[in-house]
Amino acid sequence: MRRTMLFKSFLKSGYGPLLSKICRLTTSSNFYGLEAPQTSENATPTTTPKTGILMLNMGGPRTLDEVHDFLLRLFKDRDIIQLPVQDYMGPWIAKRRTPSIQEKYDEIGGGSPIFKWTDIQGKLLCERLDAQCPESAPHKHYIGFRYAHPLTEDTLQQMEDDGVENCIAFSQYPQYSCSTTGSSMNAIHQFYAKRSEESRMNWSVIDRWCTNSFLVKCFAENIQKELDQFPKEKQKDVFILFSAHSLPLRQVNRGDPYSAEVGATVQLVMEQLGFSNPYRLVWQSKVGPLPWLSPATDEAIKGLVQRGRRNMILVPIAFTSDHIETLHELDIEYAKDIGEEVGAECIRRCASPNDHPHFIEALVDVVSSHLNTSHRCSEQFLHNCPLCVNPSCFASKKWFRYMTKKF
Repeated sequence: MRRTMLFKSFLKSGYGPLLSKICRLTTSSNFYGLEAPQTSENATPTTTPKTGILMLNMGGPRTLDEVHDFLLRLFKDRDIIQLPVQDYMGPWIAKRRTPSIQEKYDEIGGGSPIFKWTDIQGKLLCERLDAQCPESAPHKHYIGFRYAHPLTEDTLQQMEDDGVENCIAFSQYPQYSCSTTGSSMNAIHQFYAKRSEESRMNWSVIDRWCTNSFLVKCFAENIQKELDQFPKEKQKDVFILFSAHSLPLRQVNRGDPYSAEVGATVQLVMEQLGFSNPYRLVWQSKVGPLPWLSPATDEAIKGLVQRGRRNMILVPIAFTSDHIETLHELDIEYAKDIGEEVGAECIRRCASPNDHPHFIEALVDVVSSHLNTSHRCSEQFLHNCPLCVNPSCFASKKWFRYMTKKF
């Protein structure tokens, strides 16, 4: 009884290292209900990770109760959205939108699956890396979300506590944007700016990988699977809409490379498909009244149907895991609701990469290539947009330039 009470007090305290020691006291895979950590064949539970792969993404609430805090963090982040008197407006908008967003999450099962998919991707990645890159093994994946748990700053503390020797900050956004990858990198810098001691890890960065051949093959194969679902006589006329999260035009006009990099991925995917079908790049998820990248995905669907194009495939070209913008916005709001409203014949949605073998191969290829080169951080990442006005970006890039010790 006393041992059980002691364990429970440790569990509440968050002392990861102490819990690890307790787990190692037993040969059982389960000690008072705590599952032993999964390890690769080349690693043991007591082995300190030599290389930590920090998988950076926006994240998503796993339960309806987490929706408000997720929105609060998002609307307070000036890297992703700029609001007047943001410290007041951000919380107000988050509170106001929470009930409607909770309804949407309820419709897709009660929460976002993005943690599940990222965890699966990370485990498969590290299993392959341990076998393929033994000199940097053992590898361990860590998840750092910007707006949902596990938060980036909490994960960084865990990596420092675990004694990770090398950290690869690996953006899970294949195409770079200041509001996505940039925001996650700024969060890393801000965490260390508040600490009294410097990071003990050796740092390197993978900031974009939008032209990776395995990523391209993954999208092309998933699109072909959807094309094959249409009657043969209609397949050539199916219109492919590559849908990516939009950006405010003022951010694009400052030099954000996101739209160009998304376009690069689209071009390579269509080359892989032999330009078999008509296609366009469209944009979703606009927020607020200011001008954003267009045409909007929903307006493009309406316009195509008006012009006689009644069969379409929606491709989430900038998303690597299913989440609310694929499962609700694309599947329900666009393919189902708007499709029925405008009289479309059939709108299908291409599967997200998730755990597709080609996508796992893409992750392995990107990281193993990074490990096999001395190029620890791209010059493209270390330079601000030509018209950047964000002081956080200047400070962050200066920190990464120093920490990667590349120049």
